[in-house]
Amino acid sequence: MTPRLLRTAVATALALGALGLTQPARAASSDGVHTVRVPDGDPHERSLAPRTTEPFSLIGVTWDDPEAALDGTAQVRTRSRESGAWSAWRPLETDVRTPEAGLDRDRAGVRGSTQPLWTGPSDGVQVRVSGSRLPAGLRVELVDPEAGPDAVHTEAVEPDVVGPAAGSLSAERPVVTSRSAWGADESLVKDPPTYTGDTKAMFVHHTAGTNDYACSESASIVRGVFLYHVQSNGWNDIGYHFLVDKCGTVFEGRAGGIDKPVLGAHAYGFNTATSSVSVLGDYSTAATNAAVRESVAKVAAWKLGLYGIDPTGTVVLTSGADNGKYKLGQKATFHRISGHRDGYPTECPGQHLYDDLPEIRTLAANAGKPAAEPASQPPGLLDEDEDEDEGENDDADAGVLGR
Repeated sequence: MTPRLLRTAVATALALGALGLTQPARAASSDGVHTVRVPDGDPHERSLAPRTTEPFSLIGVTWDDPEAALDGTAQVRTRSRESGAWSAWRPLETDVRTPEAGLDRDRAGVRGSTQPLWTGPSDGVQVRVSGSRLPAGLRVELVDPEAGPDAVHTEAVEPDVVGPAAGSLSAERPVVTSRSAWGADESLVKDPPTYTGDTKAMFVHHTAGTNDYACSESASIVRGVFLYHVQSNGWNDIGYHFLVDKCGTVFEGRAGGIDKPVLGAHAYGFNTATSSVSVLGDYSTAATNAAVRESVAKVAAWKLGLYGIDPTGTVVLTSGADNGKYKLGQKATFHRISGHRDGYPTECPGQHLYDDLPEIRTLAANAGKPAAEPASQPPGLLDEDEDEDEGENDDADAGVLGR
């Protein structure tokens, strides 16, 4: 390097330092995720100075050991690409665990992680992490769901014609935005889904992060969560079976068939034989609305109805791990529609959404009721064919619920 170039480089570095910005030390990726390593050092305090980064809209922190928990706090500040303003410090939820079984646990490269946070279009970051003993290999994950050569166009997909659910508790299949419609990159899903015997309960989650998003951004948020789960956590696919935005739009989550008992990665200790629906946003701080409650209820009513299950009932599940709330092999009784916190020590799905679960169970039960009879027909009056069909359905119910 010539003396002139050296002086220029030094002057540039000093200028950036004076602004509190450093250039990113990142691992480039063509799949929409860039990483910045948090410097090692103090086992109780780590930080990343404010710096310019590649564009991103979702952020999280991961570490090497998937079995290690971050017993402490992780906070981030981000810089808006539009205004150049820095946000306030925002916490990342640290109560994420690697699934207890399946490909999402056994794959090479699985990492421990926080929950991701939707930031909107950003190009700068600052991070601070503290705890009793921090895990090794802390890394900031910067996710750009708009990366790639092709723009993603989304559309609501009307449900296909499907056969009736088992028994008389069937509910209409909700309108679901498919994976192809929200832009899942299926080339990143390396292994086929794992199936369990059936679906016995539905866990309700929130994605945490922010409620300050436009519903036109929802598909991007779902893509961001997908990329974070696959590229950052190292899981085979997105962990949730369904996602719902604050406008009530339902998105298909994990691949394998929304009507199939796909093993998820959503409730450590109770992933087997359960399904999940996660609402985009933080419902510790914000109340839900009718659109959210109705969509969650419709998803749960339809999914549980495939197995003839009363969404207002209860079920005994067996823990598949020591998860901090239940011991491995411990049996516990759950509502058929439960909150994540019922099975794991977490605030998820947020107090407001958790308090809405009784209403959601009632809405789900009503969604599975048969249509009202025509007003011209006296109540309770059935012709011979109708009476015979009803008896057959009762027998079918008894067989399904008795499994």
